[in-house]
Amino acid sequence: MASIQDYKCPCCGGAIEFNSTVQKMKCPYCESEFELSAVASYQEELQGEGSDSMEWDNSATQEWAEGDTEGARVYVCESCGGQIIADENTAASKCPYCDNPIVFKGSVAGALKPNVIIPFKLNKEAAKERYKKHLEGKKFLPQVFKAENHIDEIRPIYVPYWLFDATADARIRYTGVKTRRYTSGEYDCTEKKYYSVIREGDISFAHVPVDGSEKMPDDLMESIEPFDFKDTTEFRMEYLAGSVADKYDQDAEQVEPRANERIKKSTEVEFRKTVKGYDSVTCDNSNINLKDGKSSYAMYPVYILNTTWNNQKFLFAMNGQTGKFVGNLPLDKAAANKALLIRTAILTPIFFVICLLCKFYEENLSNPYVVWGIASLVISFILSLIVNSAIISKLKSVRPNNQAAEYIVPGSMHVKRQTDSYLYTKVDRVRRQTNNK
Repeated sequence: MASIQDYKCPCCGGAIEFNSTVQKMKCPYCESEFELSAVASYQEELQGEGSDSMEWDNSATQEWAEGDTEGARVYVCESCGGQIIADENTAASKCPYCDNPIVFKGSVAGALKPNVIIPFKLNKEAAKERYKKHLEGKKFLPQVFKAENHIDEIRPIYVPYWLFDATADARIRYTGVKTRRYTSGEYDCTEKKYYSVIREGDISFAHVPVDGSEKMPDDLMESIEPFDFKDTTEFRMEYLAGSVADKYDQDAEQVEPRANERIKKSTEVEFRKTVKGYDSVTCDNSNINLKDGKSSYAMYPVYILNTTWNNQKFLFAMNGQTGKFVGNLPLDKAAANKALLIRTAILTPIFFVICLLCKFYEENLSNPYVVWGIASLVISFILSLIVNSAIISKLKSVRPNNQAAEYIVPGSMHVKRQTDSYLYTKVDRVRRQTNNK
């Protein structure tokens, strides 16, 4: 147990000491005062904190059995080095990632066999329709881009995923603040009461996916989630007929940090929801330990469209199970700038007239019309920028998913400890300004 000399101030982190005058623990640096019992309890909590422990059992993966790969072939992209698995009857000629030629390499070897697969639920025509819909309503999308895209080149591909199952045992410490504002004489006062908030418990996750292809952008694959594991079936090579599969180039251990990040973040978010009654809450420490962590290997269905415009590569993807379509679109800067100028030119006289009607001016100004004009121009330009930004944001649909909320096992969260302990109070006083005429 720590001695009293080791006690740290919960407010600023400095060493605190017992003050005989106030009969409390007091920090000589920030002058915060604490009850001895509150400080002792806080120190015990600090000593009990440790680091995350997130380890996985990867033994559930399986090797190819004799005859499993009969009829399967491996093709290698001459440009990006990607390895594609297809059956012997598939006319695979181009890489789905970079659109360059792929060449026959040999039979499947040196890779694990997928545990499960989700067969394609949607066909290529559905992918084409979703792509067309994806382009609708995009005002600053170059017209040439639509014409130059080769919609017929949308390709079905099974993407390798590592799936992670675990129960997260959590111990999280927050600082909660309750704020009260009042007046005292000639002062406006803000009183803040600080509390040490502890939450402990566990929550389970099932089949958190992380793609095992280094060539496939993580944020693109996370944007087409979630996948419904209920549609999985035992992997068979027959499912590859008419499509191709990417051969993983990142094993389970290499992608574990991504799974850990998503599980940790979602655990913190779910336990944060149990902290109520405070005006503000900050997470001071999060200790996550995984129990029964296991990984498995799966193939999930994805439609890919790789296209080039203005010497830039654009990669689109659609979830072959749910139909969710994503992909960042290019911006026609000329069209955006033109719209900005036109909108500003229209709004400026409108705001100028409003100023005239409402008489927003100072009588002692020598040139009030010039001031109104400049103000109207600035306001119109700012509003036009905001509108343009909102339109441009619709061109971006690819975003990283740092959580795994969709893969929480329903009803699995158990809060075993909820402790809210008062720490200290701080009051800020500001003298009110008085207008003396």
